[in-house]
Amino acid sequence: MIDVATASVERELDRHFAAARLRAGDYGPHYVELWDQLEQASAGGKRARPALVLAAHAGLGGTDRVAATQLAIAFELLHTAFIIHDDVIDRDLVRRGSTNVLGAFAARGTALGADETQARTWGEAAALLAGDLALSQAHRIVAQLEIETATRGRLLDILDRAVFVSAAGELSDVTNTVAPHLLGIPDVLATLEQKTAVYSCEAPLQAGAVLAGASAADISSVGRFGRLIGIAFQLTDDMLGVFGDEAQTGKSTIADLREGKITTLLAHARTTTDWPSIAPFIGKTDLDQAEAAFVREKLIECGSAAHTEQLARDHVALAKAELAASALPEELRELLLAFADKAVERSR
Repeated sequence: MIDVATASVERELDRHFAAARLRAGDYGPHYVELWDQLEQASAGGKRARPALVLAAHAGLGGTDRVAATQLAIAFELLHTAFIIHDDVIDRDLVRRGSTNVLGAFAARGTALGADETQARTWGEAAALLAGDLALSQAHRIVAQLEIETATRGRLLDILDRAVFVSAAGELSDVTNTVAPHLLGIPDVLATLEQKTAVYSCEAPLQAGAVLAGASAADISSVGRFGRLIGIAFQLTDDMLGVFGDEAQTGKSTIADLREGKITTLLAHARTTTDWPSIAPFIGKTDLDQAEAAFVREKLIECGSAAHTEQLARDHVALAKAELAASALPEELRELLLAFADKAVERSR
């Protein structure tokens, strides 16, 4: 079901970007290239958010496949906007193993004679604009759905909340690196819920359910499941961000350590006797591979890696308990149970 759903989303995204490139042609080659890079930024992902929209919609009796597919695209574009902006915040030049929007336009500037500072400005400006365009398109798609006005309003409210809460989480993720007090694991989990879980899992599931005309109880059930499984998903991402295989994840396993990003790994490590030997390397902008390997070894030895893995499994268990206590249709529950397992059993 998810494979078929994803294929329909891919076809519609192709049409969406083709139309946008055609419009962009009136405004010069740089703008066409911006849309090319935006499409590339959207490609290669797991398409988890569209799949959740479509699964909830179909699983709760929805029949408007055209509107459901457009809604699914809106959530994928929302995700694209967030990852592009996230790369600007993190100053990353690569995403999913390829040059991202920032990196591509920085290179474009260099090739056309810009100095290093100018090229960086090219990259950051292009990435900010690309993210803004994707965000705008997500709202436009939902606003133009040919459905009942009240339902469209509820969907726009879900989308708005996803953006509003995620922005709060992103800001916390940045400011947590210089928090005046030592952040505990509950603080970090709250940031994960805001930054990722709401927009990645809770909102897509609830949006699909609302479009299907589901009951308030079912909408609440899929939302609670999504929030919990979204946290588990991000905990696994944080593990992969330090211990993953870069060839599979397409992400650096040293960037989070250089940034000093406060994950549950570090929040736990701060409570152990190994922290004094780990601390000097966290936030070290020139951290090298040997130093990163030392930190990884220490995070394993002090139990922080195992603790984070267990936290992810605990959230999966809580999410499954929500499903068991719900009145959701059996087929949808089975599909979401499989998704829950994949949240922690993955390498990318």
